[in-house]
Amino acid sequence: MQFLLAFIVVGPLIGAAAALPPAPPGLRGKSPDQAVLRHGVTVTGVILAAAIALTIGFDHDSPSRMQATTDISWIPALDVRIHLGIDGISLPLIVLTALLTFLCALYSYYKMPAGPSPRAFVALLLVLESGTLATFAVLDLVLFFLAFEMVLIPMYFLVARWGGEGRQAAAWKFILYTLLGSVIMLLGLLLIGLQSGTFDMVALATDNGRGLTASTQVIAVLAIGIGLAVKTPMWPLHSWLPDAHTAAPTVGSVLLAGVMLKMGTYGFVRIVLPVAPDGMRTFAPYLAALAVIGIIYGSLACLALARQGAGGDLKRLIAYSSVGHMGFVLLGIATMTPTGVNGALFANIAHGLITGLLFFLVGALKDRYGTADLDTLAGATGAALYGRAPRLGGLLAFAAVASLGLPGLAGFWGEMLTLFGAFDPAEGLNRPAFLTFMAIGGFGTLLTAAYMLIVVRRVCMGVPEYATTKPATTEPAGTGTTTGTETTTGTGTTTGAETETTTGTGRTGRNPAHGTEPGGPLADIRTYEIATWSPLVVLTVVAGLWPAVLLGLTDPAVQKLLAGGQS
Repeated sequence: MQFLLAFIVVGPLIGAAAALPPAPPGLRGKSPDQAVLRHGVTVTGVILAAAIALTIGFDHDSPSRMQATTDISWIPALDVRIHLGIDGISLPLIVLTALLTFLCALYSYYKMPAGPSPRAFVALLLVLESGTLATFAVLDLVLFFLAFEMVLIPMYFLVARWGGEGRQAAAWKFILYTLLGSVIMLLGLLLIGLQSGTFDMVALATDNGRGLTASTQVIAVLAIGIGLAVKTPMWPLHSWLPDAHTAAPTVGSVLLAGVMLKMGTYGFVRIVLPVAPDGMRTFAPYLAALAVIGIIYGSLACLALARQGAGGDLKRLIAYSSVGHMGFVLLGIATMTPTGVNGALFANIAHGLITGLLFFLVGALKDRYGTADLDTLAGATGAALYGRAPRLGGLLAFAAVASLGLPGLAGFWGEMLTLFGAFDPAEGLNRPAFLTFMAIGGFGTLLTAAYMLIVVRRVCMGVPEYATTKPATTEPAGTGTTTGTETTTGTGTTTGAETETTTGTGRTGRNPAHGTEPGGPLADIRTYEIATWSPLVVLTVVAGLWPAVLLGLTDPAVQKLLAGGQS
């Protein structure tokens, strides 16, 4: 178990180093690019297998106990140690990270994003995986900070070099926001370590703030909380997220939403709650208030993007939805109760599964149709997925209703438990204020359902009711078949294909790179997409129907964490 956890953290780094030199002649396959992409699939697959083996070997009867621990002195003068371990809180996040990274590597093997050499792409993907896994496995504040920062550079280059339009500005915004937040967080971590005499997270959690004065706790929570809130992201520190998601390649968006956002909320649970409980109690009402503002703000932004004529981008809409969903996670943490924190951890995993699936689907839709613009997708020559690609349309509708919190799917339990936690917050917190936050959060679930159903209606069902249809016109002789109907929106412009070409059959069709012609059939789900997306669909259903699988791991660990290390 010790070796497995250490291998899971270090293995991707070794794989990244091995991806940089050219492959031996016998392993190159059809091309060097194919060889390095296959290398990425192999390494991430081995790490996923190791994470599954770690889960099997985990003592599920004692999920509150740190297991698979490694504790080696690293910098004796500062008492900084290479301390690794997992419990019921960190294990699900490690498995989620390993799974999503493997699925991204597999997807990229068949659909590599346009950009520079795949060799650098695979190496950056593996470094990103190693940093994220280390964040969830380390038990030392200094190592936590190093792992937390380790993911920034690979994600910056994934957006800046393999992203779409506006990628440079989005990448710079991402790195500047997160670096500034991290500098402030480092000050808080150093304050705790120097004041308490140790950077060991287990010892600090057991001490439960008794070695820190109230003022030290308040300052530390403020500093650490700002850094974690940027990564989560919490309103109003969220503005880097929509730009990064819109510009990022598909796999970059999946990892950013599915894994990297969880690092911020994990830090609140692992560090802030047990190490500085008095400081957290001071800021809990403010954290809850900002969380529910984020829920409403994210939902209203999504409704504005989904509106006809707004020119909303579907990737940007899902990015704003993440602001709302992570607001529920922060609300659960702010309650400082086992119910609320368990709900936050459950919502973390559910968001990773569902939003990861949504970004995969939007990436596939953009690949087929050449755009993620909602007005174009809803036009007469738009997606209309139920008729043109029924399996893809059905899967998009499934992911949308899972995201809005349909009972029986993973998105339901986390949000429900966070609202229950707000109904009865921890002792010392203002209950009327939290009841207000609960009501606002409940209203946010209605707004979430509204914009998700609008997206399903427009993208999956096709032509909106406000459109007017003109009769079909016949092309002049020699140009081929008729173009069918054209749709005029309320602005008087005609929506339709971005580019058209004349094919060898004499028909007017969409650019073959987009795989369709106006009004014609879209390529439905491909074999590699089934392999990539099926695990997310299955786990979304399993977590929704059998929440005890996850709650049985997290609840004992959360109870111990909130009780100051006492089971």
